[in-house]
Amino acid sequence: MRKRRRRNTIIWTIIGVLIVVAGWFSFGPGLPSQSQAKTVTVGIVGESKSEATIWKSVAKTAKEKYGITLKTKNFTDYNQPNKALKSGDIDMNAFQHYAFLKDWNKANHGGVVAIGKTYIAPIRLYSRKYHKLSDLPEGATIAVPNDATNESRALFVLKNAGLIKLKKGKTLVTVADIISNPNNYKIKEIGAEQTGRVLNSVDASVVNNDYAGPAGLTDKQTIYIEPINKDSEQWINILCVKQGKQNDKLYQDIVKAYQTTETKKLTKKFYGNTQIAAWDVKLK
Repeated sequence: MRKRRRRNTIIWTIIGVLIVVAGWFSFGPGLPSQSQAKTVTVGIVGESKSEATIWKSVAKTAKEKYGITLKTKNFTDYNQPNKALKSGDIDMNAFQHYAFLKDWNKANHGGVVAIGKTYIAPIRLYSRKYHKLSDLPEGATIAVPNDATNESRALFVLKNAGLIKLKKGKTLVTVADIISNPNNYKIKEIGAEQTGRVLNSVDASVVNNDYAGPAGLTDKQTIYIEPINKDSEQWINILCVKQGKQNDKLYQDIVKAYQTTETKKLTKKFYGNTQIAAWDVKLK
């Protein structure tokens, strides 16, 4: 009888321990629940209605195909999302291109890596005086943004248009890197926000998409569009994660959820040829 009681006591003790352990794994503070582990927050900047619709579609795919709850967190400026990613406040972000990421990592001791392409928004050379590129006269004044990344991009646009030649082997250039300017174009460096406003006083201007709309610029004033090639690869926008997380299946599945035919259709619907899905484009 005594042995039986002792055996029963041991059995119930083991059962009690198993219950406690199971409870700890289910509710313990150190371990995330299944739903928490399958939730991903993506940081974006200045979310428009069009972007919100695209991300809603991506979230639907993520949920239905991969069982992931995707949320977006909107930031007001470009300085915040990488800091939030590095600190762990968000899981991914989608607001920058390769060139921006490279500069940010250099200035902030790294910590953020790209894991997938999203889109590219080709910038344009505009003119109110001339209807085509070949009409630009010798000595024409061409305005470009004066900040490092946008000036470099604008100069590559002029290079691809055949107006100037640049030193080879550089991804970030300035006017000092112009090695050939046969038509003696005057390159006027001004604030990016002014490039659209000065078109009445210059012959042409490279204007970022953020400022083209407010300046009332359309296809009618466009005389050249940035091509999608190896020069423009650095301007492709990307999905990023904290360094060390790039091979995490959870985040790779979000990339797959974004890179779909449906995302392409919505991008085309909302942006036409001003924003192009870039994950499968062939760079010449």
